Amino acid sequence: MKKVLIVETNVQKYAGTDEPTGLWLGESVEFINELYKQKIDVDFVSPQGGFVPLDPRSMKYTNADIMNVYLDKEFIREGLVNTKKPKDIYPENYNAIYYTGGHGVMWDFPDNKELQEIALAIYENNGYILSVCHGIAGLLNIKDKEGNFLISDKKITGFTKAEERLAGKTRVVPFFNQEEAEKRKAFFQKKRFYKEFAIKDGRIITGQNPFSVRAVAKLYLEELEACKQS
Repeated sequence: MKKVLIVETNVQKYAGTDEPTGLWLGESVEFINELYKQKIDVDFVSPQGGFVPLDPRSMKYTNADIMNVYLDKEFIREGLVNTKKPKDIYPENYNAIYYTGGHGVMWDFPDNKELQEIALAIYENNGYILSVCHGIAGLLNIKDKEGNFLISDKKITGFTKAEERLAGKTRVVPFFNQEEAEKRKAFFQKKRFYKEFAIKDGRIITGQNPFSVRAVAKLYLEELEACKQS
């Protein structure tokens, strides 16, 4: 079975501040935990490769499953210290690409052409594009071969303005996900703040917030199971 490619941020601080940010830990390891149950392997990539910082606030939201993955030496080595560079990725090796969140992705995901090309190649090979929370930033500027935004006319979701307000980040984020998605003619869906919500539209699966990670993973796994039976 092909692997899943997990995309993580290299950004350590909110732009123009000294406030730390980075990967929201659970958005990587909870997803991995669900895939590992089904014996699906993963690789890790980041815009620059190498070190991935953790958003310190995410460490408040841990449980046994999260810690088991976080403390695994392979995850630390491959998922936090030595992530691959986009140039080292061969899209044909992957059935899906999954964009994790943490506020840092808002700065290094949207305009990374290499990651966009990888995602499009996976998608055009009948693969899946997945994201959760702020990871939607990685989907915003992917265009198909005709130059159309891939999310146009698709139902998607991501971290909402209400959730940014509750997180106290409306003054520091560079954009709001719903506004940018709708500029690209996507149909942005949302539920009550900080409640689990994930949605599938074709081979694009997105989750609203950090509490939606496993829902994204399960929708993807359901797709794989349906493909096996068809």
